[in-house]
Amino acid sequence: MLEKIIAFAKGETMSKTLIETFNNDIKDAMKAKEKEKLQALRYMKSMLMENATSKKPTEEMDVIVKHYKKLKESLENYPVDHPMAIQTVVELEIVASYMPKQLSEEEVKEIIKNIASSLDRPNMGMIMKELQTQIKGRFDGKLASDLVKAALS
Repeated sequence: MLEKIIAFAKGETMSKTLIETFNNDIKDAMKAKEKEKLQALRYMKSMLMENATSKKPTEEMDVIVKHYKKLKESLENYPVDHPMAIQTVVELEIVASYMPKQLSEEEVKEIIKNIASSLDRPNMGMIMKELQTQIKGRFDGKLASDLVKAALS
């Protein structure tokens, strides 16, 4: 465990560009005195550090996508004018800037069409298995499932 922490401190376990991006953005937020952005960036960086030192680390982008989904879900728990709802919306906007480019519904329909045409006998499971690898973190899985159902009917 200590070796992982030392390696992380040296920047060996994470992509240099991602950690450098966070470090630079944290510095910029400090200089601009953007308290909400600074707090969100520090929290995301700590999640990435925790992930890098865990026994089963996942991809860095998966950590950010997971955090984004949690924020969206937590937003539903607050009344619209509640201070925590406002803070969550601000944090969502900050985290969204680090998310991969989102796919449009039309792009996903095209991917589904291509997958279905490449399979001998396409079914829901086969299409979803292939689709998930292509859209992971860039499109909502539940909506993708609905699009596959519509394409097969």
